[in-house]
Amino acid sequence: MNQSELTELLTDLKDKGLTVAFAESCTAGMLASEFVKGTGSSDVLIGSLVVYQPEAKKKLLGVRQETLELYSAESQQVTNEMVMGLKKALGADISVATTGLAGPGGSETTEKPVGTMFVSFLYDGKAEEYREVFKGNSQQIRKDLTDYIFQKLKWIVEQNYNR
Repeated sequence: MNQSELTELLTDLKDKGLTVAFAESCTAGMLASEFVKGTGSSDVLIGSLVVYQPEAKKKLLGVRQETLELYSAESQQVTNEMVMGLKKALGADISVATTGLAGPGGSETTEKPVGTMFVSFLYDGKAEEYREVFKGNSQQIRKDLTDYIFQKLKWIVEQNYNR
């Protein structure tokens, strides 16, 4: 998403009185860093928690050890617990959490290859989860995921808050 599109999204969020928060694992702060490149982010972004290690996910977002052991840190189940903890911690109107495998060395398998990303959105009493596989090096995968999340955020605002 270019800066002009991002500013348009931020203006739309601000005009509707909506706030956003991120819980970032694989993006390691990229979501917040890119989000603030648009004009008006200070009116919309409450904060972003970078929870790269499982211990941070547990301590800051209440992710359960059992969930980590059963499904791995890079899973939809962990992402879902992250978004619930984020909503409790920061209380944004729209909470977004992401985990995934941007490079080798995690929990990758043939069913969950490197590039597999998990995203959970929590807003307006609804939860949505997404699983996507991106190609490229770690930086490209993280960038593509960030753009993907911003596009989903735009769609969520258009579909749910244009009443």
